[in-house]
Formats: sequence, structure tokens, C-alpha cells
Amino acid sequence: MEYKQTLLMPKTEFPMRGNLPKREPEMQKKWEEMSIYEKVQERTKGRPFFVLHDGPPYANGDIHMGHALNKVLKDFIVRYKSMAGFHAPYVPGWDTHGLPIETALTKKGVKRKEMSIAEFRKLCEEYAWQQIDGQREQFKALGVRGDWENPYVTLEPQYEAQQIRVFGEMAKKGYIYKGLKPVYWSPSSESALAEAEIEYQDKRSPSIYVAFDVKDGKGVLTDEKFVIWTTTPWTMPANLGISVHPALEYSIVEANGSKYVIASDLVESFTKEVEWDEYKVVRTLKGTELENITASHPLYGRDSLIMLGEHVTTDAGTGCVHTAPGHGEDDFIVSQKYGLEVLCPVDAKGVMTEEAGEFAGLFYDKANKPIVDKLEEVGALVKLSFITHSYPHDWRTKKPTIFRATAQWFASIKDFRSELLDAIKETEWTPKWGETRLHNMVRDRGDWCISRQRAWGVPIPVFYAENGDSIITDETIEHVSSLFREHGSNVWFERTAKELLPEGFTHPGSPNGEFTKEQDIMDVWFDSGSSHQAVLEEREDLVRPADLYLEGSDQYRGWFNSSLSTAVAVTGKAPYKGVLSHGFALDGQGRKMSKSIGNVVVPAKVMKQLGADILRLWVASVDYQADVRVSDEILKQVAEVYRKIRNTFRFLLGNLADFNPSEHRVEMENLREVDRYMMAKLNELIKNVKAGYDNYEFASVYQAVHNFCTIDMSSFYLDFAKDILYIEEESSHDRRAIQTVLYDSLVALTKLVSPILAHTADEVWAHIPAVEEESVQLTDMPEEFVVQGAEELLTKWSSFLTLRDDVLKALEVARNEKVIGKSLTAKVTLYPSETTKELLSSIKEDLKQIFIVSDLEIAGNKDEAPENAARFDEVAITVEKAEGETCERCWTVTKEVGENKNHPTLCTRCASIVGNMEIKEA
Repeated sequence: MEYKQTLLMPKTEFPMRGNLPKREPEMQKKWEEMSIYEKVQERTKGRPFFVLHDGPPYANGDIHMGHALNKVLKDFIVRYKSMAGFHAPYVPGWDTHGLPIETALTKKGVKRKEMSIAEFRKLCEEYAWQQIDGQREQFKALGVRGDWENPYVTLEPQYEAQQIRVFGEMAKKGYIYKGLKPVYWSPSSESALAEAEIEYQDKRSPSIYVAFDVKDGKGVLTDEKFVIWTTTPWTMPANLGISVHPALEYSIVEANGSKYVIASDLVESFTKEVEWDEYKVVRTLKGTELENITASHPLYGRDSLIMLGEHVTTDAGTGCVHTAPGHGEDDFIVSQKYGLEVLCPVDAKGVMTEEAGEFAGLFYDKANKPIVDKLEEVGALVKLSFITHSYPHDWRTKKPTIFRATAQWFASIKDFRSELLDAIKETEWTPKWGETRLHNMVRDRGDWCISRQRAWGVPIPVFYAENGDSIITDETIEHVSSLFREHGSNVWFERTAKELLPEGFTHPGSPNGEFTKEQDIMDVWFDSGSSHQAVLEEREDLVRPADLYLEGSDQYRGWFNSSLSTAVAVTGKAPYKGVLSHGFALDGQGRKMSKSIGNVVVPAKVMKQLGADILRLWVASVDYQADVRVSDEILKQVAEVYRKIRNTFRFLLGNLADFNPSEHRVEMENLREVDRYMMAKLNELIKNVKAGYDNYEFASVYQAVHNFCTIDMSSFYLDFAKDILYIEEESSHDRRAIQTVLYDSLVALTKLVSPILAHTADEVWAHIPAVEEESVQLTDMPEEFVVQGAEELLTKWSSFLTLRDDVLKALEVARNEKVIGKSLTAKVTLYPSETTKELLSSIKEDLKQIFIVSDLEIAGNKDEAPENAARFDEVAITVEKAEGETCERCWTVTKEVGENKNHPTLCTRCASIVGNMEIKEA
């Protein structure tokens, strides 16, 4: 008889190799055919909402690792929430307006100047839709579940219509105004920028000290000179004044035959900087005494007014601050108080205008040298050096920006700043420092410049009367919003102002009935920042406020900020109940990914080589709230963990081929103690994993699942269970008891990993016997099982497992010393402490089976152990060869082999089992 044929070996069609790159697209196709998103929504309808509102990625180019990290994190949460008692719709979105698309078209050869704005915008829209289609397929390939056929897109007519309403509501409350003031200006984009569009990079700049002769000293000064310091010589043509601090003390310093006005606190650092070896302080006076004195501009001879300004500091320079109202916010504010005009001799391209005199026609940065040369020529340059400092750059073009006074539209943040700060306080922030970060940004930010001088965006819905009055009324806003909803915002550029106004519209400022319209568009942050109205409020399947906004940490200055500003302005409340932020994806060495370095890890390539589930498992494994590292090596390690999890699933499935839970389940009270201990461990897993998901701590989910599969299952329970699963009769109690534990563990584990290993979990689910749902996504998270005395079981068996580890170590030593071969060839003798003796006597299971040895003896106390015993804290252990023959069927070494004459090569246990099989067959 072939005894091998009598073993109940694992049987399953679930493959050992994942082959994910091939299998996942098939799984995604199946999800699409079965309309899985709709089925999940239908199943959870009526439950409390959990809305994770998608921050829209920009529709340009392939997705990168940051996109993958972001979308997969969102998918974990949405999938979990829909299995945890919530109705969790997920509507993906795209941000589509702005300069990158204009630039992309220009690079493709589109001649912007040779077509109308409306024609150019149509090309922009077509390009945006192409990009959306490409990115949508890449996001779906990651296994991200959502309403992909009905996303929100910022260029859609209904979205733009709601954005106009947000603008109108803010205008109605008095928060929108037009004003001439210095704003961040990008010559490379030819447009104003908001603070959120600024990033800081190092820049080398000239550092100059310039002397201004006193012209009218008002009886306080005569022939002294004021010394200013600047790192932007190109702003010298715009100088109209010098600011001093009213409370500071100023010194008249005599050196090189002249007298100079310097803040007393800065005399030492200044004289060292300009290398004056000999100087003396002639007298001192208060800043207030210098007010309204005039100096002479060294290049133009015009008056430069001495003004008092609280913004003056003694951090660097001279305490006498060069003031150009057209090129700085503080300069502008102080100059307004003194009634100075706003001079801005630089045009939209960054080129000096006629007002700059001989420097006209020069790009502002190129004007630095001739201006410095001229200052030196007229004897006004005290010192020239160069410094490298942090300088604002346009975040899109990566080129330096300037401050430039232009007429712009602003949202007045100061008018509702306290409400913004209150809303921040009421929001749940993860990590906690997010609250401080946004609080400080809102506390310190100036008014939001919302106008841009571009073509591709949502127009600012303002009309102008013949007398120049701005027209923003409920009637005009409602009308424009309706037009946009019907025709899209391109209608603004296709029709005249009169055609865009309500029929018969009149205004006292236009006696002839003539009107013009605003040509500027809105800041793209106003677009995406309006999504709480244009998406959460607009769509019936969502609610405002959202439960969660989840984006990269750069969005504290971006989407988190603009969404908060528009929502509080319109509704008085934040658009979100909670905000969660993640870090950036770096290479394996912690460097920023860059094509030039060649260290870019591309999601599409990872999915092609390893599969989306490996990438998803990587996302779960990292501390995503900080910056995260990814490389081929790191992904290989994750793939190894995936292999162990998959092998656990395969083993569980393989040993359940003959198990039907409705017929073969063993009730909890009839399980052996070791089986109930495993059920208690399963409960721990369920509890810890759910807590991990609830707290957005996915690394703890990853660790808990990994440990359960490798330590609790593979290294312990499944290890000794093989002897029962393979050897015992099919319907033996112990075998069915273990199968009951395996079945419950399999179903629970599949559900628990489903939000992370989306494809694999569904693949496993299809092989589980007797489950009704067609997908694990249509189930709920597992509940904990009722295990009587669970705490005592966990404590007792935890102690036993420590003892088992000691036995395994002793066996390993004996194996290395060639005393034994496999552990089944061993006899183990234990010399336990009193505590361990009590523990062993309380365990009813077959200890030989659990230790996987052929013979076990519990001898005297620990101190009676022979010298060659391996000694541990609570036990001494000797290992020797077991006496007897090896059973051909179960491989146990025992003296019983040969006792049964019908089966002389089997032990009595196996002979009995095989005998019963023969009777049944007969």
C-alpha cells in the first residue's frame, strides 16, 4: 500500500506565485464588469457618511511616486470605512487650469499669439482631458476604487458655476476688493502669484550700501548722509523714501571726512562690514527726530522722504531702510501713510520702463550692474559685496520672483482671520503639528491676491461701468454662474460684456449703456479651494463638511489653506472635520527624486515588475507622515513580506479543501485549549488592525498582519498542526477543531488585509469555501470572537511559547552537533522549575506534537539536570536520539513500529488510522 496516498495533504488552486503584473489587470477588469464601486455604495447606503474629499492632482504628465503614495493612502481609508459601518463614497478629482498646461501647449508648437483667447482655451481644455484620461488609467491600475466615470474636474461647467457663486458670496460680504499694491510677481509667468505659489531657493545677489545726502535737515541735520542697505539694486530707481524706527537711537558717525546716520545698535557691525578702521560717533538722536527730513536720491536728485516705520529692525543693515512703495509690502504701507505715490518702473516681463531713465529696456536682474556702476560713479556707493540668500521663486517656472505694485483683486483675509483661526482649532489634525503650522500661516498671511494675468482659468466675474466703477451684484453673479453652468467659462471670452450681463441691465455709471469686463482670471488655488462648494455641496452623493482632507504636507500653504479661506468666508466653518498630511517620496538614500540623478522610482514600472499590491504594501509599511524612502531594494524586502503573507493564505486554503463550515465547524467550547488560544490571538489581531485603520496608522496594521502570519501562524500553530491536518482521519475532532480555527483566521485575515492588498484579498476570497459574497469588498470587517477566559489563555500560552522557544533552541544546538537530524528524530527531556512544572501539567494537549519531537520526558527539577543539559531561565533541557524505528507514514520515531502485523512499517497510531480507512473503503 502507498501510505503517502493516505495522507491528507493540502489541496488548493490558489497559486503559490502571485504573478501580480498579469493577474491584477484581470482583477481590475472583473471589478469594472461587476461595477464594484456602485455595488459597494448600494450595500452601504443608509449608513453614516464618511467622506474623504479628494484634493485634485494637476492634470499634466504621468503620475509619480508622490501621487501613488497619496492615492493609495486614500484608498486604504475609503475601503476600510466602507467595511467598518460607514457609507464612504470616493469621488476623484482633477485640477486643470493654470500655467503648466499653457506652457505644455507652447512647447508642442501652439502659436498662442496667432489665435483668440477662446480658441487657445479650447486647446487647453482638450489637452487637460487627454491628461486626465492617462492619469485615470494609472490610478485605476493602482487598485484605487472610486467613481472614476464621474470624477470632478475644475474645468467642468457645473464646477465653474459654483466657483463663481463662492466668489460672489465673498464679494457680497465685502471680502473681495481691487487695489494697487505690491504682490509677488513672476516675470517668467508674467502674472501675479499668491504666497502659496512661492517656494524659496538660494540666489546670489549683490549687497550694496548707498549714501543719500541730506537735502532738507529740518534744523536737525545739515550735511549728513543716510546710509541704506539693499540686495536688490534694481529697485533703486523706485526709491521714494527712507524708513527709520521711531523708538531706535541713531548715531551720527564721522568717517572719511563725511558724517553718516546709522542706527546705534548697528554701528559696530556696519563699520566692520564696510571696513572703516577709524570712525567716531559725534552725537545720537531718536528716530522720531528724523521724521519728514528729506534726502536727495543719488541717481535722480528727487526728494527721498524720511518716514517712521515699525517694520524697521536691527537684524542687519543700517536701521535706515530703502523704501520703494512699488516693490515691497512694508514700503507700500508706510508710504501710503505719508501720501507718497506708488512708483513701479518695471513692466510685466520684468523689464525696466521709461520711468527708470537710462536703465529703461533692461531686464531687472541685468539692471543691477549698471545701477551699481552709476552709484559708484556719482560717489554714492559705500560698499559692494555679494551674498547667497534664500529668495522667493515661482514654484512652477522655478525662476526668481519680484515684488511689483499692480492693480489686483484681493480676498481680504484680515476681515475674517479670527474665524479662520477658530476653524483651525476645531479641526482634528494628524499629525498634531499641522494645526500649529496652518495657524501660524493664517495668523501671519496678508490679503490673498486672487487675480492672475493668464488665459487658461476661470474669469473673475467683474464688469466695469463707463466711469470705471466695478460691478459685482447678486444679479450679475447669478447670471454669470448660470451662463457658465450652461456654456462653460469660455463664454466669457466669446461674448461682449453687454452680452454677458442680464438683459436690460443698467448702471448709473454707464449712462450710454456701455460696459467692459475684467480680463484677469482667478488664482488656481481659488479653483481647487472652491471644491467644498463645487463638489461636496453640488453632488448629491457627498456632504459638506468632509470628514477628511488628505494631502502632502506642502498643501498647508496650498489646498488646505485656500479651501479653509473660501469655506470660512462663505459658510463660517471649515470644509473639513479632519486633516491628515503625508511626507514626500524620496529615494533609498533619502534624496529627492530627480531625472538628472537617475534615482526616480516610477509607479508604472514598479507595477509592471512587481505588481500594484507590492506598491500598496510598501505604502502600508512606511511612516508616511514623515518623508518616505523607496528603492528597488526596499521594494524587494516588501515583496518578501508579501510572499510570506501569500504563503500563509495558501496554506490555510490548502488545508480547508475538505472543510464545510456549516457541517464541520467545532463550537468554541469544544475546541482544545491551544485552538482557543489561537482564537484569542486572532481577536488580538482583529482589535489591533482595526485600531490601526481607525487611527490611520497603517504601519501598525502591516506589522500586526506580518507578525500574525509569520510568528503566530507559521512558526507555531501551523507548524505543529501539520501532524494533525495531514496524518489524522479526515473527520477527527482535533483536525476539524484546527480547521475551524484556520477557517475563521482565513476569513478574518482576508477582510483585514483587503483595504491594503486589494487584489490579493479578492483573489483569496474567490477560493474560500462557503462564502456568499462575490467580493470581499462587499463584506464588513470581522468582529472579535467570544473566547471564554481569553486573558488567562493568552498569559498561560505566552509562558508556554517561551518554554517552546527554549526547546527549539536546544534542538537546534543538538542538530548542529549532529546528535539528531530532524526534530522528529529527537527525544527531549525537560528539567523544569516548579512554575514550569505546574504549567506543563496544566496543558492537556500532546506536548510531543507541539514540540514536534518523537519522545518527551519530564524529569526532576532544574537543579537535578545533568551537566550536558542546555540551561534556560525556567528549564534545563537534554536532547538525544529517540529510540525505535521511523514510522513510514508520520515520520515519528517510536518502539511501536512493527507492532501491527498488517502494517509493520507504521506506528500504532498510523496503523489504526489506515485500518479505519481500509474498513471504510471495504
